[in-house]
Amino acid sequence: MWNGFLINLQFFTVFPIRRQLPMEKDYLNKAVQTFPLLGILLGVIYAAVLYALLEWTPFSPLAAAFIIWLLTIISTGGLHLDGWIDASDAYFSYRDIQKRLEIMKDPRTGAFGVLSVIVLLSCRMFFLYEIVENIKPWSYILIVMMPFLGKSAMGLMLTKVLLAKNEGLAYFFQEAAGKTSTNLYPVYLLLPGLVFLSTNLTIFYLYMALLAVFILFLLFLKRKIVSWFGGITGDVVGASVEGVELILWMTIWLLHYFVTA
Repeated sequence: MWNGFLINLQFFTVFPIRRQLPMEKDYLNKAVQTFPLLGILLGVIYAAVLYALLEWTPFSPLAAAFIIWLLTIISTGGLHLDGWIDASDAYFSYRDIQKRLEIMKDPRTGAFGVLSVIVLLSCRMFFLYEIVENIKPWSYILIVMMPFLGKSAMGLMLTKVLLAKNEGLAYFFQEAAGKTSTNLYPVYLLLPGLVFLSTNLTIFYLYMALLAVFILFLLFLKRKIVSWFGGITGDVVGASVEGVELILWMTIWLLHYFVTA
């Protein structure tokens, strides 16, 4: 399990894991099992850095939001953003599925990819700024939960959605990890709810709202990805993670308005 988690750190983050890790089937299975734990780690880092910036530095809410915005990009090395750009180029070509798959393999970046990543990152910055401007004690908990759910989405997409082609990163992970590697995910997803239910009802309701949005959007993606791309590829999974996390940031932003009101 530990080696699987280290594989995630090495592969999906910029944390310096200078160690030769085994990439056999059992270890990749454990890697997929620990995707949500990777998300928890990232969420704790985001929330802790934000708290430190707001409580222990003279930085304005705008400066703090901008630093966290940068951290969300730097911490993953822009890996999922690359998938977002490639998938956007393919989707907005409005071509057939085979042509879209060819466009995603093209290393060149098109205008639609550039525009879509600008929109994505601009929206994230906007949501972050307004969240930080109206920060509440429970905001930090939801920020921890955001990448936790985002990385859970990555595991579920990799194991539960059809492959678009029998090659590439998605094929490698799905074949190595198997479809049962996410059997622990319901426990992961429900455990925070049980903890919040026994400690703080407000946070419990907020988390359940976030979880409901996560599930509904994931079901939407699962259906649409097959019709848009014929199934998943590594780029499509990366784009899905970015899409899920953007929707979750938007949900946290909206919750600040409705709960505060």
